[in-house]
Amino acid sequence: MNATKDETVRSPAFRRFRGQPAPTPGSSSGGGTPGTAAEVLPAHTPALFRSAVRQAADLLRAGQVVALPTETVYGLAANALDAEAVARIYEIKGRPAHNPIIVHVAGLEMARRCVATWPPSADKLAAAFWPGPLTLVLPRSKEIPDAVTAGGTTVGVRCPSHPIIQAVIRECGFPLAAPSANPSNRISPTTAEHVRKQLGGKIRCIVDGGPSQVGIESTVLDLTAEPPRVLRPGMIHEGALAAVIGAVRGDARGAPGGETLRSPGLLRRHYAPRAKLVVLSWRDDADLKSQISNLKSQISDCHLIAHSRVPSPKGFGRVSLIPHDPEAFARALYAELHRCDEEGAGWIVVEAPPETPEWTAIQDRLKRAGAT
Repeated sequence: MNATKDETVRSPAFRRFRGQPAPTPGSSSGGGTPGTAAEVLPAHTPALFRSAVRQAADLLRAGQVVALPTETVYGLAANALDAEAVARIYEIKGRPAHNPIIVHVAGLEMARRCVATWPPSADKLAAAFWPGPLTLVLPRSKEIPDAVTAGGTTVGVRCPSHPIIQAVIRECGFPLAAPSANPSNRISPTTAEHVRKQLGGKIRCIVDGGPSQVGIESTVLDLTAEPPRVLRPGMIHEGALAAVIGAVRGDARGAPGGETLRSPGLLRRHYAPRAKLVVLSWRDDADLKSQISNLKSQISDCHLIAHSRVPSPKGFGRVSLIPHDPEAFARALYAELHRCDEEGAGWIVVEAPPETPEWTAIQDRLKRAGAT
């Protein structure tokens, strides 16, 4: 075991979080063996649930990276207090070094240990939205390594509601760093199968917790700003946050290339399919086909995702209908984008969502997915 790993394992903060012995020297500490397939662990019965949690926790305690379900998307998890384990996440994903990782906790006590200060507004927000898809950005504690925060002074902390990742965190006794379990900038996974297809040869195991129930990433709120600022919109929108803590600024924006970010999800191009994605509004079939012709694309090369104006499927590669409801749309969006890529779409045309607060997060994901 090298000095960096040894310092992490032996630190008092690490032992306090873990409450368990460190891995023995010589134990496995890498990702999956290249060319081997990740084991997909089912968890749909009580016995399988307990077995999957135990196996995932054993790997995480040994410094491994595993894929776990959350209610938002599947996460690529590692011990948040182990800088080497977190570094493997960056390596597996091909993640830019300036893009920080959210820390997932099992409750308020663990959350408070991850941050240097815990203001009253954090208590109010946690009471209203945790466990759930809300990440709070606060000054980091000294126990959180630079690898998690990309060297920044703040850390994003979230208490997820999915029972599997909650159980794994409790079993481990330490928080988990867990960005989405996909190659950097690609479509986030909402099923274990999405993870297997994208990263199955790079990690040891994937715990199958069924389809993600939210379907897009968490809202990220920076509590170090005044007023608090939404860094990444999610399904908990600005109005809901303001109802709990008062004024909230909703001007999520990115940062110039190379600058350390305060939150994931701020890169200009993100959540992107292999196909070119464009967001359009249309009156009827003729209007839609006219706009597509302006893209210099063949109709048969286009896959459509609609929610209110459903065109005739004739001539298109695929036409999908997602309910005209923001929560249902969010649950289905990434799965539809994955399907379009798997079927070889050249273009993905998505019907423009309404410009209302409930749809802000979906607008954000589509904008970044279609950026060039």
